[in-house]
Amino acid sequence: MSLQGRTALVTGSTGGIGRAIARALAREKAQIVIHGLGDPVKTERFRASLEAEAGVRVVHIDANLERADEAVHLIEAATAALGGIDILINNAGTIHGAPIESHPPERWDAVLAVNLSAAFHTIRTVLPQMRARNWGRIVNISSAYGLVGGVDRSSYIASKFGLVGLTKAVAMETANSAITCNAVCPGFVASPHIKKAIQETSAREGISLEAAEAKHVSYVMPAGKALQPEQVAEVVAFLCSSSASEIRGAAWSVDGGWTAR
Repeated sequence: MSLQGRTALVTGSTGGIGRAIARALAREKAQIVIHGLGDPVKTERFRASLEAEAGVRVVHIDANLERADEAVHLIEAATAALGGIDILINNAGTIHGAPIESHPPERWDAVLAVNLSAAFHTIRTVLPQMRARNWGRIVNISSAYGLVGGVDRSSYIASKFGLVGLTKAVAMETANSAITCNAVCPGFVASPHIKKAIQETSAREGISLEAAEAKHVSYVMPAGKALQPEQVAEVVAFLCSSSASEIRGAAWSVDGGWTAR
């Protein structure tokens, strides 16, 4: 499944799922552009360690994906840095929780901008170079909430449903080429926030970490445990491989059975 000779841009890749995706693609020998607005010292530490352990070139580029011009600039800067983008992973995301009647309009705009519009801008900017090489992989990280509804997260759900729709539209427009576009729809991932909540529940109720984890996620995930970022990353890496060359417009659920209900 080697990606040697390819270059991948992973948005929102200084932590969580994006970090795991960058690591998985680097392990397959792709050059990597990481993106994120986090702590610059931690980001540089991750960039350098990934470059050293994988033996590939890794660069970091900042961009505020709430802004269309910066999403475009991200593609342009990544192309200038590493000579072209073969693989685009739209992973960056944000969320705001509130009932729709009290959801601030400015937060709606911000969530839609980062989760959906940024993907539109990165895809439309990168596609010409993928078409020129007649090869490309685009993977959009949606969510189980891109396939089913929920409460108190209207902007997030709308954006993730939209991302699945955008995926299918791009897949149709590139179907006669060696460019593919797919989505991955994770359930709850073991983020630092979820891990902390599980530990607090375990301590407060005097139950095991496994039982506490089940309490937090089994109401939507029948498997009763949160996903590890690496489990999502491995699916993304497969979709970038030659074995997935005729998987087009799919929305792959990696959700512990959430959407199988």
